[in-house]
Order: sequence, then C-alpha cells, then structure tokens
Amino acid sequence: MSDRPFIHDDFLLDTKEAVELYHGYAKDQPIYDYHTHLPPQQVAEDTHWENLTRAWLYEDHYKWRAMRTNGIAEDLVTGSPSGGAADDRARYNAWADTMPHLLRNPLYHWTHLELARYFGITDLLSPKTADKIWEIGKEKLAQPNMGARGLVQQSNVKLICTTDDPTDTLEHHIKIAADPEIDFQVLPTWRPDKVLTVDTPETFNAWINALAQATGQEITSYETLLEALKNRHTFFHEKGCRLADHGIDTFYADPYTPSQLQRTFNDARSGKAPTKEDLQAWRSACLYELGILNHSRNWVQQFHFGPMRSNSTRILNRFGPDAGCDSMNDLSHAVALSRYLDSLDKSDQLAKTILYNLNPADNHMVASMIGNFQDGTTPGKIQMGSAWWFGDTLHGMEQQLEVLSSL
Repeated sequence: MSDRPFIHDDFLLDTKEAVELYHGYAKDQPIYDYHTHLPPQQVAEDTHWENLTRAWLYEDHYKWRAMRTNGIAEDLVTGSPSGGAADDRARYNAWADTMPHLLRNPLYHWTHLELARYFGITDLLSPKTADKIWEIGKEKLAQPNMGARGLVQQSNVKLICTTDDPTDTLEHHIKIAADPEIDFQVLPTWRPDKVLTVDTPETFNAWINALAQATGQEITSYETLLEALKNRHTFFHEKGCRLADHGIDTFYADPYTPSQLQRTFNDARSGKAPTKEDLQAWRSACLYELGILNHSRNWVQQFHFGPMRSNSTRILNRFGPDAGCDSMNDLSHAVALSRYLDSLDKSDQLAKTILYNLNPADNHMVASMIGNFQDGTTPGKIQMGSAWWFGDTLHGMEQQLEVLSSL
C-alpha cells in the first residue's frame, strides 16, 4: 500500500516509459489552447475570486449536473436568489458532499489536481476536510498571483482562443493585446451559431438586431445578412482571429433556392418558425457560406457536433441554456457530413477542418471520413478532434485514440 497522496508527481503514469515521456518531454511544454470558453473579460480585468465557490461553482455546469445527481437542491447548485457569503459556503459544502461519490468521473481528478497544483492541498475533498480546504482556499485566492492572469501564467499557457459571437465588440481582446504586462495571447474565435436559429424567431431576431447594430447596416434579406457576416468576419480577422468554431446538432447539406432562403428570413423576422424543409435548407446554405468565408481567410474551422441541448424545460425556464441539462444525441451524421465537406472540396474551398464528434459511436465514421478530403497541401488538413465533453474521460480519450490511430 503506497503512502503517497492521491495526486503525486507520477499521477496516472503507470509505466517507466510514461514517466520518461511525461517528465522528460511533455511536462514543460507550453500550452496553446485553441478551444476554450474562458471569458476574456476575466483576463482583461484580472478577476480574483473570494472563495472556492466563486472559482469553482458559479459557472461550471459539469459540477451542477453532478450535484443534482447527488440529490442537491437547486438553490445550492446554481445559487439561491439571495446569494451572499452564506450561500457561497453552503454551495461549497454541497460540492464537498458530492465529491466522494465521483470516483472515476474526471471531476474527481480535476478537482484534486487543481487543489494540489494551485493550492498545495493533497487532502481529498470531503465533508471531513471541507473546513480546512475552504480556509486554505480563501487564503490562497487572496494572493496577487491567484487571479485569472496568474493562474494562466502558472499553467505555462502561451495562447488562449476564446469563443465569441460575431456581434461581440472584442473590447476585452483589444484591451488584453494592448497590455504589456500580459505575456500570453488571448485571441477570439468566430462562433456564428445563432445564424442557424430561425426555428426560434425570438432568439434569431434579437441576434439579427445586435448584428445590425454591430455592423451599422440594415439587415433586410438573406443577402444583406451574408454581407453583415462578411463585415464581422473581416473585423475578427483584423483582431487576430484565425479560427471558426461551429456548435451544431448535426451537419446540413440539403439543396436550396434563393427564394426559399428569403422566405425563411422573412418568416423568421415576422415571428414565424420555418417548416422542417425550409429549416434544413436555411442551415445548409448558412453552413456552406460560412465555410466559404473561413476558407477565404485561410482560417481553421472546428465543428463540435452531436449534442442534444436543454433537455429539461424546468431547468431551462429557471436558469436558461448551458445549465447542465445537455446530453449526447444519436443522430446519423455521415451522409450530411460527407456532402457538406464535398460541397466545399469540389471547388477547392474547403478550409482546414477539425471534427469533434460527441457520441463515441461516431468515432469510426469520423476517423474514416477525414481521409476522404485530404488534399496533400498540409499534413492532417482534415482532423478528428480530441474526445470532448462527455467523452472527456480516461475511457473516452482512450477510445478516441485507439480508433484514430487504427484508421
């Protein structure tokens, strides 16, 4: 029986070769992170957190999901309306109560890695250790180097790519780029998902209005919508953006006509949801045009596909989206994915592409699909992305690596 703590220098390194590769080669490599949901405002303002609840639980729907599963009341998951210091401590206690039930879940590993690396704590978080860890956490978080910038620097991060809507002013990215004290880059990533939301006219129209304001031009048609997107694409490029990221349920590659697209636009602007056929056509056209834009500036485009979002109406009505009520979908993506990539490839307008499938049942399909559209211009022009979200586990990552390396 080892007397080493759970987190130690050789955590997860089970062979001599693993120890050599990690400590001799990987450990000190800098991090270039090309997909994050880090708020750039936190870096620009060097946000500091008063306690572990604010650092851990205010925005992390992975943890919220686990806490609900452990029978924790919603006021201790997403927070009570009153909030405050007492609420912070109660929520932390609820998370500490949940931790011992998370063996094999990566939240268990991540939490204890964070405690060890940034706080010097090797105790396992549980109701028994909660008081001690809370106090050490508060003391450490009060130190100057434990704000957003300090944590990034301690992690040896050289580049962060955030996730940004085309309507974003990118003011925080501009501020970061102009700050000589920040020694790492924070670049925007183009995330135009809301152009696809004509099936929810309220969301679509609010976004169109914001896009019109951002560009200073009227958007009265599908064609003027494309012009506005081109305008913002140029703006993002000027501010250092070189990546697009599309979060979609599946791919779309149906035929469409200009009159159909204009009708769908008019219907959505008047508050009318489209037919299924018109919705498919709209999304097919938009994804194609966005692909053309990405290629025109030699960007890399990423596609995260396969989630079923906001399953719980109860939670959606209370908190909104991204509250921990998403799951894997089991749609069939292969035909539409092939048609979409081919529609761009046949005119030599297919950008460098990374495909992230959420459902591991699609691993073989994606790993075999990427070979169809390589063109000899660059190694791995079309790539299978790493296991993500529900696949972001030891088992999920091993599955993804096994399939990708095999094919």
